[in-house]
Amino acid sequence: MRILESGYTIRFACAEQLTLLSQVEQLANRLFLDTPYSFLVSAEPLPLDLIRERFQAGQVWVAINNQDAVVGFAITREVDDTLYLQEIDVNPEHGQKGIGSALVNAVCSWAKLQDYRAVALSTFRHIPWNAPFYSKLGFRISDESELTIGLQQIRLQEREAGLPISDRVIMQLEL
Repeated sequence: MRILESGYTIRFACAEQLTLLSQVEQLANRLFLDTPYSFLVSAEPLPLDLIRERFQAGQVWVAINNQDAVVGFAITREVDDTLYLQEIDVNPEHGQKGIGSALVNAVCSWAKLQDYRAVALSTFRHIPWNAPFYSKLGFRISDESELTIGLQQIRLQEREAGLPISDRVIMQLEL
């Protein structure tokens, strides 16, 4: 558990919090409203079965406020010996308070303890709270030739889901 100066706490999720994550995800998706990716505002949230699976694997973190409300979360999974940050969202009402950075740091700290060599993610290249945000945390954009088979499959799945692949990048942070 990690308590931020702003009064938020980052910790592993509890089972009863899992159903709340879709609300945070949908609120966070509203940030895309005034971008070329406004279609994401109506995107379906992660399936609860997937969230439960990742929870059972010990790979769901939450950010909670001082009223014990979930205001952010991160979910990971393993992809080719790399910890893949599958989803991270913060309720925009609680944005700009270090919650996203703290969630990423919690994930990276855990990954290091689990002997992962790197943390990877897929994100939009030019959206400020996407690639530019992760760059500030030490992630670097991976060249397509560096991608493992699993990361290449993620790119393919994103294309099949209708995401504009030319606007997306895989980023990695070596641990």
